[in-house]
Amino acid sequence: MQGRSTGKRVVIVGLGNPGKRYSANRHNLGFMVVDQIADQEGGSWTKSRDKAEVCDACFEDTEVVMVKPRTFMNLSGRAVGPILRRFNADPARMIVIHDDLDLPYGRVRIKVGGGDGGHKGIRSLSDSLRFRDFIRVRLGVGRPPPGVNAEDFVLRPFGPEEQNTLKELVGAAARAVSLIVGHGVGQAQKELHSAKLPVAPSADMG
Repeated sequence: MQGRSTGKRVVIVGLGNPGKRYSANRHNLGFMVVDQIADQEGGSWTKSRDKAEVCDACFEDTEVVMVKPRTFMNLSGRAVGPILRRFNADPARMIVIHDDLDLPYGRVRIKVGGGDGGHKGIRSLSDSLRFRDFIRVRLGVGRPPPGVNAEDFVLRPFGPEEQNTLKELVGAAARAVSLIVGHGVGQAQKELHSAKLPVAPSADMG
């Protein structure tokens, strides 16, 4: 799938793992953000035949479809690819929201394309779509403490100190998506990257 301009609808993907067991984990930040956007817009989630939950909304005067893959993280592309095709949506306009170990906790950054940084959800999307230049909203979770590997770290809940600013982190990412949809990536980066969130100390527990 190539990044050509096709349909007008924007696909917004929150990455995470399905099920209550994972709902509060660091790896599920993408789900948390699209859930907040859906709540703000009065949208509701429905199960799709494409191994995903979807929520249609008019966001910043633009028609969007939000997606939560119901595959596990490393198979996210299997859910998202069919949805892009069904809505004739341009993958270059797709916004993907995900946790990022390479950013300090509490930081939100926007980028277009690049490598997957070891993130299995991003890797699955890039491999399935044969395209990686989609828009990414990256939410920092920081590096794991000594003795904890990265995979275990992202599959743990947030520590007590992180919980104090989790609401602000999710809200900042939702705001980033709003800016991208309403004003484009460049303006969104300018506004978001100049703002500073309160950052909790790196967690030594999860």
